[in-house]
Amino acid sequence: MVSIKNWQNSIEEFNEMQILLPCFDVKEVKQEGQQHPVWLHFGGGNLYRGFHAEIAQCLADQNELETGVVVCETFDEEVVEKAYHDYNNDILEIVMSGDGELKKRLLAVTADSLYCNPKNIADYQRVVKYFEDPKLQFTTFTITEKGYSLKDSKGQFFSVVKADIKSGPSNPQHTMSIVTSLLYSRFNAGELPIAMVSTDNFSQNGQRFQDSIFTIAEAWQKEGYVSEKFIAYLKDKEKVTFPWSMIDRITPNPSENVKEDLLMMGLEDLDIIHTKKHTNIAAFTNTEVVHYLVIEDSFPNGRPKLEKAGVIMTDRETVDKADIMKVTTSLNPLHTALAITGCLLGYQSISAEMQDDDLVGLIKGIGYLEGLPVVESPGIIDPKQFIDEVINKRLPNPYIPDTPQRIATDTSQKVAIRYGETIKKYVEKNGNAENLTFIPIAIAAWLRYLLAVDDQGENFVPSPDPLLVELQDKLSVLRLGEQDPSKIHCAVQEILENKEIFGLDLYQVGVGKKTEKIFCEMLVGPQAVRKTINKYITEVGGK
Repeated sequence: MVSIKNWQNSIEEFNEMQILLPCFDVKEVKQEGQQHPVWLHFGGGNLYRGFHAEIAQCLADQNELETGVVVCETFDEEVVEKAYHDYNNDILEIVMSGDGELKKRLLAVTADSLYCNPKNIADYQRVVKYFEDPKLQFTTFTITEKGYSLKDSKGQFFSVVKADIKSGPSNPQHTMSIVTSLLYSRFNAGELPIAMVSTDNFSQNGQRFQDSIFTIAEAWQKEGYVSEKFIAYLKDKEKVTFPWSMIDRITPNPSENVKEDLLMMGLEDLDIIHTKKHTNIAAFTNTEVVHYLVIEDSFPNGRPKLEKAGVIMTDRETVDKADIMKVTTSLNPLHTALAITGCLLGYQSISAEMQDDDLVGLIKGIGYLEGLPVVESPGIIDPKQFIDEVINKRLPNPYIPDTPQRIATDTSQKVAIRYGETIKKYVEKNGNAENLTFIPIAIAAWLRYLLAVDDQGENFVPSPDPLLVELQDKLSVLRLGEQDPSKIHCAVQEILENKEIFGLDLYQVGVGKKTEKIFCEMLVGPQAVRKTINKYITEVGGK
């Protein structure tokens, strides 16, 4: 048995296992990265491990990246200690083909990993030093959509953000406050240029990132902590940019099946780590073959030749079109619909759901019938071909161990983009969105999901969501079997009209009442969710 921890002493064994090894001087690249990194990455979870680290390694293999990436984790300190430090910051990447082939690659381009929080003084000061270094060119982020949020559903600052605003840059705790403080250090070091690249999976991510940073900085300026000159620095595109991006690669939690396969090959030290903050991670990461990363080419301090690792570098308009295509039409809305309905119908894998004609009919309706008519092609990717690939190849892949429970996490933070944007397009085109059916089914299913009772009438535990308690409280008067329309309306009205959640008032655009009607049908009793979905896809033509 051999371990990832000492792979450099077991090269012959790794070659026999057909594990692709680095083609660069690992020691030198790591040392250079620890001293003067050009690339920092915030968020050490599975997306970095199964995508960004691969990109960096491709560049290093071609001598296009001479300094390793430093990972900065702001949420879960156990990730740094147990998934990075314990394995010398190396990662075993497993790419899972639809035919069951496992392509294995040892990613050794991560130079170091740090818990970037002022509570960890040593690690935090190292990140400060990196931000003060002129050689730092850019940072990338995978902190999930909620990591950029500063306010609750009522538009009020979260308590941690309020505290950060009052205390200033010296002891920030929210990730956006931490990043703003780091940018303040870079400003004080000589107004050094940098690109701050969100690669999180939501539309116009760079804009939201920028808005959050500006909000914190301007609040600090009002409190007297920073000067107007710092605000001007952040807004100077010759100094600081927030490029937009579109990212697409399914990187689910580590699979027990993959782990067993690796153990059978002769690898050890592969235990899946479950942290106290509910992160699931391991020495290996499993991901799919298909992937896209499109980035706005706006890097004021230069960058590696990311194109040589398959990254599509383009202008903001093209990025936006590609992202709108994916996030509002071709993948994300389908994923969320499968997540919610899968939890209700008792599924434990996305691939298994793709054998269910009703659920496939639902996502075909969302994608082909309601999404495609209002999406604009980005030119670099064809929207219909993208959906074809998603429905026929990617989601049915049984070797991708993704679960509806994972995808259902933070749904309240996603529906405005995944459904609200398409609804807006119909309003722009027709004056209302009354003709939509499949998107209202997905929204109604989410309301039904929030009751935490599945389609068999059994209780289940919903996935984590920052608004879960608040939303469940609004629906607490409802029970399976409730059929009083006025009672249902009173319970759901504040949710469906909430512009913070959906991006618009669903009643004003003709979607609210239809959603209520479908939700009412899903409340009839056991099996009502299944019967309701089947009814509509049969009537409207989703199959």
